[in-house]
Amino acid sequence: MAALTLASLFGVALAALSAFVVPGPHGAFGLVLVYLAGGVPAALRALQALWSERVLDIDLLMVIAAVAAAAVGAPLEGAVLLALFSLSSTLEQRAMGRARRAVEALMALRPDTALRQGADGTVAEVPVADLVPGEVVVLRPGARVPVDGVILDGDGALDEATITGESMPVHKAPGARVFEATVNLNAVLTVQVARAVADSTVARMIALVTEAQAARAPSERFSEWFGQRYTVAVLAGSALAFAVFLWLGWSPHDALYRAATLLVAASPCAIVISVPAAILSALAAAARGGVLFKGGAALETLAEVETFAFDKTGTLTTGRAEVTEVVARGNEPGDEAVFLSLIAGLEAQSEHPIADAIRRHVTGRGLVPAEVHDVETVPSEGIAGRDAQGPLWAGNPRMAARMGATLDGPDLAALADTAQTVVYFGRGNRVLGAVSVADRPRETSAAGLAALRAEGVTTLSMMTGDRRAVALRIGADLGFAPADIHADLLPGDKVHLVGGLARRGRVAFVGDGVNDAAALARADVGIAMGAAGSEVALQAADVALLSEDMGRLAAARRLARRTRRVIRQNLIFAMGMMVLLVTASLFLSLPLPLAVIGHEGGTVLVVLNGIRLLADPIRSDTGKAVA
Repeated sequence: MAALTLASLFGVALAALSAFVVPGPHGAFGLVLVYLAGGVPAALRALQALWSERVLDIDLLMVIAAVAAAAVGAPLEGAVLLALFSLSSTLEQRAMGRARRAVEALMALRPDTALRQGADGTVAEVPVADLVPGEVVVLRPGARVPVDGVILDGDGALDEATITGESMPVHKAPGARVFEATVNLNAVLTVQVARAVADSTVARMIALVTEAQAARAPSERFSEWFGQRYTVAVLAGSALAFAVFLWLGWSPHDALYRAATLLVAASPCAIVISVPAAILSALAAAARGGVLFKGGAALETLAEVETFAFDKTGTLTTGRAEVTEVVARGNEPGDEAVFLSLIAGLEAQSEHPIADAIRRHVTGRGLVPAEVHDVETVPSEGIAGRDAQGPLWAGNPRMAARMGATLDGPDLAALADTAQTVVYFGRGNRVLGAVSVADRPRETSAAGLAALRAEGVTTLSMMTGDRRAVALRIGADLGFAPADIHADLLPGDKVHLVGGLARRGRVAFVGDGVNDAAALARADVGIAMGAAGSEVALQAADVALLSEDMGRLAAARRLARRTRRVIRQNLIFAMGMMVLLVTASLFLSLPLPLAVIGHEGGTVLVVLNGIRLLADPIRSDTGKAVA
């Protein structure tokens, strides 16, 4: 494409040299070169679109206008049109390519080989594609992580900017997840492979962004719909104008020249390209900052959101809860150890943050979780399973009621009176004890929520299945009004509340993407928080914040609103330029060369205005640049 554009420009230069400076045969050669290099490819694209898709596109308009110019004795003007059209098409392709390459460059960050550790402890270098889940790799300082995995041994810092956009190194210890294409900075780490390279975080990011670029936003669909139908109208209008000019007594030469000028002036190139130029640039800029939009529709809808609803645990809070108190019902020495071993064995099958807190507490005391099988999760209530002696369960009061257990006694009442989460544990209808767990807000939550309020978000609501006392404690720290705090909720309750908010305007729900799938789907925009490496989160949400920095949420909304402004600017400018050129061609005898320059120049300007979105980084409202 670039070579053909250069040939077209060279031909125009030769033709202009012959016409205005040194007459000679090189002028005719230049014109032929332009019509071949600039006209033939456009004509082939137009015929292919007409044959395969039954679409009259803008390429056809430009070729007809150039041929008409040559027919009326103005081949130089036609050559200028083809050369500038070829140049603008090349600039458009390069601009859109920048938007795609900004994300696809992640592929180049993948290491080709990894150090695989065998069962006997020997290390061998193997292709990354050969690694399978369960195998162990060794990461040396400075090495890129070859696959998604979990640290088995080692303690150090990793640069995760390529995945989450986090500008500062992140400390990792055994049990922590690591993501492909991030950089191990300062330690020797032993990592167990969690996913094959084809299913890695980077592979899914590329797939999601590719799908997002293919998915049409409403404004994109409109501009494409408008462009196709308007192209037909322009052709018909130009033909009608030619007939009217002849009817008015104009010579065929003048009528055809004015009709060709009108054809160029009325062509909708700038209108058609103005929306995708902005959308693709915004998608790429967001992805660089660790925010994945599943298409332009999600981007446009987020710009209209005035109400945000938040899950609490793992979203507004760290999800890194700590066990604060243990109540084990029994009078024999060691009863507490047995109690903790049983509850840890049951919670070993759960991914909930509270389960993680219990497991860490038990491990820290040097206890071994008991063998528990047939484990099932009851959403928003708890978890149940069996050991050698019979059924076991752990959960909130709803779970206890389901099992027919009574939560009486001063020991349990004392726990229930605290503003902490209580997990009851029992066998059948008998309560064996309970643990209290406390969570804390994320460091970025308060600043992120404040940024949303400062930008005019009218309603912020917190929803949780936790007890109201716990929800009020967390909510007060984050500035929620008591009326906007909803506790003791089942998944269906969250869906109902989100539906109620949606009746007042666009609403976004922010959750962890696993326990809140129904609410994420019900909201106008579902946003998964801290979704790097989470398959469920990336599938359930419309937007995925790959890091756990709440400041990205306000930044993502700000980008969406800015994109909407750029689209409006482009459409207003493109339509205004078209009206101006059409009016001038009809009533002011606009010369064809000026129509060509105005048309192609307007197209280039809207593309450049759209790709401005690539230049500004998404900035977290916790004070860190993330792109």
